[in-house]
Amino acid sequence: MLLLINRKSEREIDLMKKAGHLNYLAHEEIKKHIHAGVTTKQLDKIAHDFIVKNGGIPSCLGFEGFPASICTSINDEVVHGIPCNRKLKNGDIISVDFTVRLNGYESDAARTYIVGNVSKEIEDLVKNTELALYEGIKLVKPGARVGDISNAIETFAHNHGLSVVEELVGHGIGTNMHEDPDIPNFGEKNSGPILKEGMVLAIEPMLNLGSKEVCMLDDDWTIATLDESPSSHFEHTVAVTKDGYVILTGD
Repeated sequence: MLLLINRKSEREIDLMKKAGHLNYLAHEEIKKHIHAGVTTKQLDKIAHDFIVKNGGIPSCLGFEGFPASICTSINDEVVHGIPCNRKLKNGDIISVDFTVRLNGYESDAARTYIVGNVSKEIEDLVKNTELALYEGIKLVKPGARVGDISNAIETFAHNHGLSVVEELVGHGIGTNMHEDPDIPNFGEKNSGPILKEGMVLAIEPMLNLGSKEVCMLDDDWTIATLDESPSSHFEHTVAVTKDGYVILTGD
């Protein structure tokens, strides 16, 4: 299959960094409101209003019919949870994932937040999913392959007793939310497309405490673990630079 991988100019990456910074700031705003008793619908409004107030577009809203500005996935929900009147409670974990469009370019980032007190096992799930993301990012540089990222994430996950969701993958990103190439969170070293300067990737491990198997819920959006085990999700938008990488959705 022929991949259409768009490489971005320095100017485009600078624009994407501005979009990414707004995404980062929106996550920082949401983080202030993560507590028992808040509804996911309230979090959605907070994010939407913050993004719009700062000149961005919450581009999840209406994407292929998605009815909200952010995805809120709780406990065994892996991704694409729809905000509603469900209240967060002590012991929950919630993945918040969204895209921000600014000046015609997209940014994509996800974090899993802990609500109150959780078990050591769940705390480690969240911590190690974030660490797995950085294990993958560390290998981003010209001449590396997508499979190097994938293998690093999978190896780290398995070494920490976590399973890797295989049906969902990271992706390229630019003027569109999803572009080539796909970035699986599992695979062989030295496989897949070669990374080149100017490529921009959304890398996003989704790791489970139990089985890797997932299913679609009745809302036709939310993906959850089949065995109802907790799942964690982290994501950054990352540009391939001449010497390595830069995280566009960081501070």
